[in-house]
Amino acid sequence: MKNIKLLLLLSAFAAIVSCNNQTSGEDTELASPVSVESLKLQPVRQYINTTGTANAMSEVTLSTEMDGKYRVMTNPRTGKPFKLGDKVNEGQEIIRLEDEEYVNEIQIESKKLQLDISEKDYNKQKSLFEKGGVTELELRNAEVSKIEAKYSYENAQMQLAKMSIKAPFSGVVTELPYYTKGTEVVSGTEVVTLMAYNKMYLEVNLPEKNISDVKIGQKTFVTSYTISEDTLMARVTEISPAISTETRTFTTVLQISNPQLTLRPGMFVKADIVTAEKDSAVVIPKDIVMTGNRGKYVFVVGRNNTAEERRLKLGIQNQESVEVLEGLKANDRLIVDGYETLRNRSKIKVIL
Repeated sequence: MKNIKLLLLLSAFAAIVSCNNQTSGEDTELASPVSVESLKLQPVRQYINTTGTANAMSEVTLSTEMDGKYRVMTNPRTGKPFKLGDKVNEGQEIIRLEDEEYVNEIQIESKKLQLDISEKDYNKQKSLFEKGGVTELELRNAEVSKIEAKYSYENAQMQLAKMSIKAPFSGVVTELPYYTKGTEVVSGTEVVTLMAYNKMYLEVNLPEKNISDVKIGQKTFVTSYTISEDTLMARVTEISPAISTETRTFTTVLQISNPQLTLRPGMFVKADIVTAEKDSAVVIPKDIVMTGNRGKYVFVVGRNNTAEERRLKLGIQNQESVEVLEGLKANDRLIVDGYETLRNRSKIKVIL
């Protein structure tokens, strides 16, 4: 009997010691230092990254159509002859060729006078015909004379217009070969290049896997590597339905709005084509999401300064961020640093 009592006492003592040791171990568990971030609803975008060379929407090189003495016209904006970088309006004269002999041969003044005479004669014959004073044949002959005079005058105008190099659209002078005033240039000489780049285009080749994601009208953010602080807006305007068998890509054209002319033709740019977006969502940094046997998860600050594991269902994502559809909500305190060694219900100490 005494042996039984002794055994019971020893067992009770061992249990008490074990319990005290366990309590001591729990009390001395070190809290892991972590940094946290309070979640707020914010916009999120998913996009396709690409690069390419920006091109002017309109570009033309103008050449002479006849021989003549070269002369650069005065830019009314500056009061000086046109030069590289000057803006021009549609129809504005930039270069003029001078050749008095050619002008005299055109005889534009006499042809204008002949047109006036023939028009008056036709009107007179028409009035007389209505009163029965002339025959229909006489009226038709007068009409033919008027038409021939009109064509003759218009041809003279076209011949005279060949002496003037005018802008076919509003743009900027990008090339202007130098010739001394009065230099004789021959027909076919390139004398000025114009570009209109308030609107530009970017032709890119996108991977085959993205063909179902890209749509006409999708907005795009364009950034120049040279002028990185300026972001311009663009839109998808053309999509080729064909996949290249060599590169496994398809061609897409973006139209860029460049009202301040900050982007220049030939610049290498980065484009982010937005394929999905939300104005308000729970968004977290992509690099803190961990993967386990049961899927994606992160840690938040739980009760009694412990780490609480949250399983996630993800949505829209990009290179930096990801939308959380399930598992987190606004105002949760997300652990963003020091999470790597945590387990569910690990003790933590918030340091930031």
